[in-house]
Amino acid sequence: MGDRSCELSRTDAAELQRAIGTALTEKREFFRTAGEYREDGSYVVSRRGADSTGNAKVFENFEALRRLYDRLPDEFDADDVGRTGITGSRRHMLIRHFCEHPAFDCDIERRNPLRATKVVEKAVVEMTAD
Repeated sequence: MGDRSCELSRTDAAELQRAIGTALTEKREFFRTAGEYREDGSYVVSRRGADSTGNAKVFENFEALRRLYDRLPDEFDADDVGRTGITGSRRHMLIRHFCEHPAFDCDIERRNPLRATKVVEKAVVEMTAD
């Protein structure tokens, strides 16, 4: 790195390569959903424990998922997610993933029908006496 170099044995280099690969392809499981960073930079939201592609939605990267979330209204449901082109049960899966993943500030407001609310920080209003 930079002007520094380091010589490794073939065994150590292979171990380093495996460790880097693992760091780049992390899968994190939540209560009902999972998120996976793939080697190609894409991010996959899936149902926890599911092995069918029908239970997953692939995004170009995590930022694409973030942009989707940012476009949703403060209170959203499957219809709102569906307006972005996502169909079927993947809409509900994404709502649950937004509520489970710590990068998104939202909570499930209602379970039937499934509806979530973004947590909006309340502005602190300072009152000054004239």
